[in-house]
Amino acid sequence: MTSISAESVKNLREKTGAGMMECKKALTESNGDFEKAIDLLRQKGLATALKKSGRTASEGLINAYIHMGKIGTMVEVNCETDFVARTDDFKELVKDIAMHIAAANPQYLSREDVPQDVLERENEIYRAQVADKPAHVVEKIIQGKLEKFYSDTCLLDQIFIKDPDQKKKIQDLVTEKIAKLGENVLIRRFSRFQLGEITAGSTP
Repeated sequence: MTSISAESVKNLREKTGAGMMECKKALTESNGDFEKAIDLLRQKGLATALKKSGRTASEGLINAYIHMGKIGTMVEVNCETDFVARTDDFKELVKDIAMHIAAANPQYLSREDVPQDVLERENEIYRAQVADKPAHVVEKIIQGKLEKFYSDTCLLDQIFIKDPDQKKKIQDLVTEKIAKLGENVLIRRFSRFQLGEITAGSTP
């Protein structure tokens, strides 16, 4: 039988909002497979964080972060109530996201925001790069390259810069906060400025 660590149980609880015993049982049933454990909790209706993700979030905070006077970011993160918006946990989340944007320079909020013409151009480049590969592996390689593109350019798909294990995505960070705070949380929009860099809407 797979040994289930307390840390794994804790991580699953933060991810889903389910109780400690339910998380331990799900991990035991899935032989320690984290994603399968999440699926089990969802099937049982215990993954509360996932259920909250569809609720209206119209409160929240806007935070600005300036790094060394060279890079500046602004981000709006929403929640459901002003009470949660004023908690230290929520304020820390918004600050962390603003700092992450400064460091990681995402181009889009989510993969759904990537323009179709950009995706088509990326696909053409990748297809040219693997033109000499066997036909049966081409699509798989292209899909892998697209996933890398998303993780490089889309905020929600990027690895959180403060995660020591380099595994937690920004979307995972948000989901953990949904479970902990008991409300839907979403990143609404962001802007990033770098000294000397010309962006859309700026004057050269």
